[in-house]
Amino acid sequence: MTSSASRNVLITGGAGFIGVNLAGRMIGAGDNVTIFDNLSRRGADRNLAWLRDEHQEDFRFIHGDIRDATAIAEAARGAHVVCHLAAQTAVTTSVTDPRTDFEVNAIGTFNVLEAARQEGDDPVFIYASTNKVYGGMEDVEVVEQETRHTYASLLRGVEESQPLDFYSPYGCSKGAADQYVHDYHRIYGLRTVVFRQSCIYGPRQMGVEDQGWVAWFVIAALLGRPITIYGDGKQVRDLLYIDDLVGAYQGAIEKIETTAGQIYNIGGGASNTIAIWSEFRPMLARLLQSPGLAAEFGDWRAGDQKVFFCDTGKAERDFGWAPEVGVEDGVGRLAAWVGENAHLFQD
Repeated sequence: MTSSASRNVLITGGAGFIGVNLAGRMIGAGDNVTIFDNLSRRGADRNLAWLRDEHQEDFRFIHGDIRDATAIAEAARGAHVVCHLAAQTAVTTSVTDPRTDFEVNAIGTFNVLEAARQEGDDPVFIYASTNKVYGGMEDVEVVEQETRHTYASLLRGVEESQPLDFYSPYGCSKGAADQYVHDYHRIYGLRTVVFRQSCIYGPRQMGVEDQGWVAWFVIAALLGRPITIYGDGKQVRDLLYIDDLVGAYQGAIEKIETTAGQIYNIGGGASNTIAIWSEFRPMLARLLQSPGLAAEFGDWRAGDQKVFFCDTGKAERDFGWAPEVGVEDGVGRLAAWVGENAHLFQD
């Protein structure tokens, strides 16, 4: 493994929420970072401008699309590490436009994999997958409590051995990519790592109703915009603060002799779960000093999991990673950032 002081790192989707935070950490650590992004995501151009303000010209930006195999192959030349984050990220969008979803998530990932495979320096390849590859998990018993749904028996959460059950075009496209990345280690020896990520949140997240719900609720609450809850609001998720996720990426790269070819559930785990409204609302109201915070309720969305939180024990065993930032602390940090940057959400 090339020393971190001289690594060439390619981050696809590097102007997105996760990408720009990861890029900032890696630039600060002395890596030579290339960001490859088509800037289609709302706020990506602003994230890129922020990164330039923070790090001047200490990184390279390529305006490109992962559906362009030639462009991504050129961007990957000389890369020691490839962090593949570029994606179509909304389930709702995948239902209305499944072709684009497939082209970005499945074909785009294939293009990035091939670019890495053809690169002669045997790069590390880390893929941002999703817990949606587990589907609705209808076979797992869920019990309803006063403020939340919870697993009857999975006290530590979902392990990586949970059967895959792709649901929705998004689940299928990300699941196909997940399995391609995993298999490229077995077939070609590419040093791949798959992260099946839960709800990630934190500064620079331009949340909207159908993606990035934690940030969206904070933004909507602060700006007086309507909030709609689909379902009963007792759905439980594990929340992971962005700094902890970035630490997981760094840890998996540093321990690649152990992590290569592995799949990890990466989320807040059992200690960082919250019901999306019945428990999140009073916490947010307290943080914002807004006791009148309210929402409308709509029908359940197809395939929505009543509960998902992951068992992060494998990551802890393999590369010593565990979440450090608690939910209330992390949401407080996010709320402070949104409050200081309200102008970013006015259009």
